[in-house]
Amino acid sequence: MADHVVLLSVPGLRKDDLSRMRNLATIRGQGSLAQLVPSFPCVTWPVQANMLTGVLSDAHGVVGNGFFWRDEGQVEMWTAWNDKIQVPQIWDRLLQHDAELTSAVWFPMLSKGCGASYVCMPAPIHNPDGSESLWCYTKPTELYGSLRDELGHFPLQRFWGPQSGIEATAWIIDSAVLAARKFLPKFFYIYLPHLDYAAQRNGPDSPQALAAVDQLDQVLGQLHSQLQDLFADGDVLWLVASEYTIVPVSHVSYPNRILRSAELLRVHLKEDGEHLDVVGSPAWALADHQMSHVFVNGRDESMISRVAELFQNTPGIEEILVGEDRGKYHLDHPRSGDVVLISSRDSWQAYYWWMDDAQAPGFARTVDIHRKPGYDPVELHWDRQAGGIPLDATLIAGSHGAPAATNQQCGVLISSRPGVPSESRLADVDVAGLVLNEFGIT
Repeated sequence: MADHVVLLSVPGLRKDDLSRMRNLATIRGQGSLAQLVPSFPCVTWPVQANMLTGVLSDAHGVVGNGFFWRDEGQVEMWTAWNDKIQVPQIWDRLLQHDAELTSAVWFPMLSKGCGASYVCMPAPIHNPDGSESLWCYTKPTELYGSLRDELGHFPLQRFWGPQSGIEATAWIIDSAVLAARKFLPKFFYIYLPHLDYAAQRNGPDSPQALAAVDQLDQVLGQLHSQLQDLFADGDVLWLVASEYTIVPVSHVSYPNRILRSAELLRVHLKEDGEHLDVVGSPAWALADHQMSHVFVNGRDESMISRVAELFQNTPGIEEILVGEDRGKYHLDHPRSGDVVLISSRDSWQAYYWWMDDAQAPGFARTVDIHRKPGYDPVELHWDRQAGGIPLDATLIAGSHGAPAATNQQCGVLISSRPGVPSESRLADVDVAGLVLNEFGIT
């Protein structure tokens, strides 16, 4: 059993990357390496929830990176709080077992308002004039002020978008070290997103993506050496988990355009272009990397069947799940779409609904993760000449989210201790049990 467990969540980390990462090899030492299989949908929020709860989407309720609240007619992208996870998480179970088993939670999604003792994640203040002020949600509340005074503001523009880079992940690591020095948590969960960016923008095997691997390894070395010193009073177990891997893509599909061509999707014409009518549309798709939740107005069964038939033999769409069929991937949950579209491995799905770029809504050409009803990796490409985001989804060279059917789609779980885990292949839901077992919880 360990005195401290440090779990690093590193999306995009592949087994092929490990030969480049000397510092990660030091963290592993004589420890174990296992294949880690992400559960569908293999995207950030569900996979993090899987690892933290030990159960899947039909139990914890996180079915994607965004939610459509049918009763309110509202789409919520990237702003939800921890109460959206419907079951206890690692830190809840630790505190229930022993009040001295404190947890620190650094930057994973859906952590605002969670039961961990210490929390930090980005929470910019949205001003009335449309601007944003840099800030982070922290627990205790005053902690961000101390971190800002020591490190400067969290560099939000380096966290996502065309300016994303190692600076954001480096700030996460530096602030985590400061928190560890002050609080000495028993369990520390740290999200390090750096490998996501270049791999989606340029492809997972691109020179840019490999350079990102080198950059991440450098800051991992700093994190490891400093936390080892701070936790020198006891045994430390390090776990490094890929959330998912990013695979090359050469095709994109547009489910909302297909629905619109079938006269099933409606828009509001505003001064800045066409805006999706999520309430008045008979059907619309919340696109999320290599999958979509298609929501049918009123859950009309005949309309659900029509939508499913519409996507039969659609290039880039490999599976269409309806009703109880969603249970194949534990998505038979009220929050799921009535139809779930799954991409083939070399394709992904864009949220676009306009047929003419001149009619695209104003936010389509900006970095605006909250107003877009779907994930938009094209934000990683900034057209300097045009001064905005190009409306060309074919620019994306890497994606993830489809079921992990090949070794290329599986990540790794690295442990600093031999025999942990004892198996050579695990699912993401197994991670919670590994952590809890270290503290005597089964």
